[in-house]
Amino acid sequence: MMTPLRSLPPACLAAALCIASLGAPAQTTKAPKVQLWMDLSTSTMAGMPEMDSLPGGGGMLGGLMGGMGGIGGMGGSGNTAYGNARAMSIMPPRVIDIALYNSLRPGVEASQSIPPGMRMGESLPLIPPRAQPTQSEPGEVPQEYQQQQPKGRILLYWGCSATVPAGQPRVIDLARAKPLDFAQAFAGRAVPDRGPRVGPAYALYPNERNRVSLSRDSSVVGEHQVHGDGVPASMKFTLGAAQDLMPAIDLRTTGKLPDSMGTSWQPVRHARAYYLHALSQIGDDLVMWSSAETPDTGMGLFDYLSPATIDRWLKERVLLPPETTQCAIPQGIFAGGGRDATPMLRMMAYGGESYIVHPPRPTDPKAAWEPEWSVRVRVKSHTMAMLGEEAQERRGSRGAVPPAPSGGTGAYSSGMGGAPAGQPPAGDAGTDAGNVVNPLNLLRGILGR
Repeated sequence: MMTPLRSLPPACLAAALCIASLGAPAQTTKAPKVQLWMDLSTSTMAGMPEMDSLPGGGGMLGGLMGGMGGIGGMGGSGNTAYGNARAMSIMPPRVIDIALYNSLRPGVEASQSIPPGMRMGESLPLIPPRAQPTQSEPGEVPQEYQQQQPKGRILLYWGCSATVPAGQPRVIDLARAKPLDFAQAFAGRAVPDRGPRVGPAYALYPNERNRVSLSRDSSVVGEHQVHGDGVPASMKFTLGAAQDLMPAIDLRTTGKLPDSMGTSWQPVRHARAYYLHALSQIGDDLVMWSSAETPDTGMGLFDYLSPATIDRWLKERVLLPPETTQCAIPQGIFAGGGRDATPMLRMMAYGGESYIVHPPRPTDPKAAWEPEWSVRVRVKSHTMAMLGEEAQERRGSRGAVPPAPSGGTGAYSSGMGGAPAGQPPAGDAGTDAGNVVNPLNLLRGILGR
């Protein structure tokens, strides 16, 4: 019998005590003996045809994604390492990360039977990582930057507005800031990670044995079952449409850098909220803009968010409501950087988070609860775009992407037109590498790296 999805308070997910109601007797609970995490991510580069690999070393796209891959001691691009679902990499377009923690047999290989709709075979091997992975939380300052005094300023703009609102920008002078001030400037809003802090005791997918990616027609909807030494025979669960891969974001941008630039998109199925963030280097300054109504560097928002966090940040106007389909960037905030300082825009569509537990929590608050296993499924979709008509014209002149069929001069879309999947766009993409802004390179530049 399949275990139905159940929504549980976050405090109950890891273990400890769960209170049925205020003043009610505490219900003794234990952490599930076996825990599984599944992260699903859909990604695109606006205006670029969808590709499942990096032909010829990747060229421009390889530069975009360099250094943003997975963890666990397995290098390479694409879905070759666990951790890419949390990263902002855009290849392959659909990523699945699976982590299993079996407290009965830590670090032992397992497998997961999957539905035919995933188009990845009958099952996926879950293999312990070769080395202890290291992860940093979204918004954390890289250690290498904490060891030296940076230079320049951070100029923060925020809000969907055609003009710069009064009181903006917020300026952070990094040359005068103390290390603690610098760390706080980049920390911003963030939430504790609800994913696994994986290590040798876990079993992961993808891995060196199997690196098959989800295809364009893949769907995780259907029955799944985990097999392995010590894994309960009851560990089978069914995923529905709400837990499936999200569609790609069809993002369009318009306008020149000296003007107010527009962004628009089609509603994304199952999206609970949206967030846009753009940045560019102008001299020694780093200019940042976000669609939020509050000033923040925004580094901590490019991750999976819990439903409770999404609801709270919607009320605080940090995130855009799911019915939103457009947002304006204030006039001229990215002007002055020169032809090679192309602003990079990132956009998130936050999906849901599901928690499945077996057996379900008892209705009797005095009854002990000892879950055998649990499954957490998280979904999101994100895209990137280069802002400004000049960037679009340079890419178009090299044949990187065909002109948009409609929407006015300078508009382009992340729709899946153009070259077939797996086929590189015409022209030498590598020649554009110097014109593309990598957020990591921006930080290195402003910090004098």
